Amino acid sequence: MLALFDSGKDDAALLAALHKTSFPDPWDAAAIEKLLAAPGGFAFFTGHGFVLARVAGGEAEILTLAVTPEARGQGLGRALLAAAAGHASEKGAENIFLEVGADNPAALALYAGLGFARVGQRKAYYQGKDALVLKAGLPLSLTGDFA
Repeated sequence: MLALFDSGKDDAALLAALHKTSFPDPWDAAAIEKLLAAPGGFAFFTGHGFVLARVAGGEAEILTLAVTPEARGQGLGRALLAAAAGHASEKGAENIFLEVGADNPAALALYAGLGFARVGQRKAYYQGKDALVLKAGLPLSLTGDFA
C-alpha cells in the first residue's frame, strides 16, 4: 500500500533513510523536508521505496525515486511513478519531467515503458556523468522510446 506524504519531519527522516539505500550522495532529512514543504511538493511511500515530486504551473517534476536494492525489479518503481503521475494529473499537471543518469539502463527502461521521451541532456550533471531530461504527457502511457 502506498501512502501520500506532503509534510512532516518524521516523514522526511524516513524518506532520507530510504534515499540512502539508493544513492551514493543521498539527500538528508532537512533537504527532503524542505522539498515536501514547498508549494506543490509531495511524496508517495512504501516500506521499500518512495517517489518525491512537485506540481507547479501545469507541470510536474519527479525529484527523486528510490527503491531499496532488495525490492528492485518487482514493479515498485513503476507503482510509485504511476501514483505520483496520477496525483500530479489530479492537481492539474499536463506533463511530467524527470532527470536520469544516461548510464542507468534499468531506470531508462522503466521510464520508456511509462511513455517518457528524451527532451534534453545535461552534460556532466551527476558527478561528471551525463543526465537525460525526460518528459511524458499525463496521464502516463505504457510505451515509450528514447530514439
